Amino acid sequence: MNWYRRSLKLMINIINKPKKGFIAAGVFFFVLLGYCMLAGLSLIIPLLVAFYGCHLAFFRHLEAKRFLHLGFLLTIIVFAGRSLIEFLHFSPYAIPVASVAMLAMLLFNDLQLAFSMSFMASAVLSLVIGMPLDYCIIVFIGGLTGAYAISGTRTRGTVLFAGLLLGAVQAMGYFLVHPVFSREILMNGLQPFFISGLLSAAAVLATLKIFETLFGELTNFSLLELSDSLTQPLIKRLAFEAPGTYHHSLILSNLAGAAADAIGANALLVRVGSYYHDIGKLVKPEYFTENQMMADNKHDDLEPSMSRLVILNHVKEGVDIARRHKLSPKLIDFIQQHHGTSLIHYFYQKALIEGETESVSEENYRYLGPKPQTRETAIVMLADSVEGATRGLDEHTPNRISDMVRKIINNKFIDGQLDECALTLREIDTVTGVFSRELAAMYHVRIKYPNAKKTNGHHGSKSSADESPSAEPDGQ
Repeated sequence: MNWYRRSLKLMINIINKPKKGFIAAGVFFFVLLGYCMLAGLSLIIPLLVAFYGCHLAFFRHLEAKRFLHLGFLLTIIVFAGRSLIEFLHFSPYAIPVASVAMLAMLLFNDLQLAFSMSFMASAVLSLVIGMPLDYCIIVFIGGLTGAYAISGTRTRGTVLFAGLLLGAVQAMGYFLVHPVFSREILMNGLQPFFISGLLSAAAVLATLKIFETLFGELTNFSLLELSDSLTQPLIKRLAFEAPGTYHHSLILSNLAGAAADAIGANALLVRVGSYYHDIGKLVKPEYFTENQMMADNKHDDLEPSMSRLVILNHVKEGVDIARRHKLSPKLIDFIQQHHGTSLIHYFYQKALIEGETESVSEENYRYLGPKPQTRETAIVMLADSVEGATRGLDEHTPNRISDMVRKIINNKFIDGQLDECALTLREIDTVTGVFSRELAAMYHVRIKYPNAKKTNGHHGSKSSADESPSAEPDGQ
């Protein structure tokens, strides 16, 4: 098994390294060209693949490794399709071509990529096995149907339903092109399409985890597994060793998830990223206020420069812990980027006031970054800032919370922390409104219960509603 593990590791390294990806993409193109020449196939196939790669590189600005991922999927279905016909004598209409588009949709969550992969798979396969144009169109429509049917799905049952649906759509397309009403031909013609649909669904479910590992992607199925915090070792450790941080992470996941839903971002990824964003605090949890409970503040006995190192290190320690536990790079992004390059304002001001002997540089009191690169990591950064500031307010009135949220997000924007992500001004305004509403609901003011009136002959009874067992909060 050692050779298998080494081969898998080498494949993952090649697929996920940009420079190696360019080299591998070039090798893939020339191998495809040679294969077409030796097999007597049309040379339009490598030309079509080359133009597709140029489109992805120049117009979609896709990384080389992503192009290699797509090429890998395309190669597998072309070779599998030809093998099924030559060795198992499959009907061309029974080949699970739609599985490529469905995998692209689940792995990359991109309808445009799924659309283009459905076209490329149907076009290249029809050229390889020598089928006419109507075959290409029918299979292309089936792939699109499967991809659209599983867009955003979180259940495996939907994948099976998509397989049946794409089989029905392919059958309908076939009989629109070939209007044959003979019962015998009709029954014989339906079987390959539903076989194709079921095989596509089965192939997706069977290989999805393999491609996730190879490509370093996270699908909704894996995110749902990770969102079950009670079964994840790191989150269980966080709940036991740093309960304040754990509680903060739960609140943050609800807050950031609501904002992501409001702007159409990946809310499930945001929720899971929120769970893991502060796992670096497992190293020295007592140095963070949410975990100090009734204990003294550890930073009271430290110089600001030392406190700065402790605070900065929780990001580095979090990345190290995540890599040791083989977390996805997408989750590591939340750990690295949830503070961006923000200033550790409290200890910077403390250093200025105390007049430390060394020169106090603002750059030394900034997180190392990088700044948030996606909408999802940016939402978590903003939610982390506003949630912590809300807990520090003296009065949790809706107006005070709303003013505070707008001030903090505006400061992040002015400081350039949102420069490298795709959040628009309209989306920032929407996120601000969601944060204000959600935080006002979380920290809503409860009414004060009046003291219980004393009744004649019961002077020894409890006199306050707080002491009475019947004085439970009634949700106000």
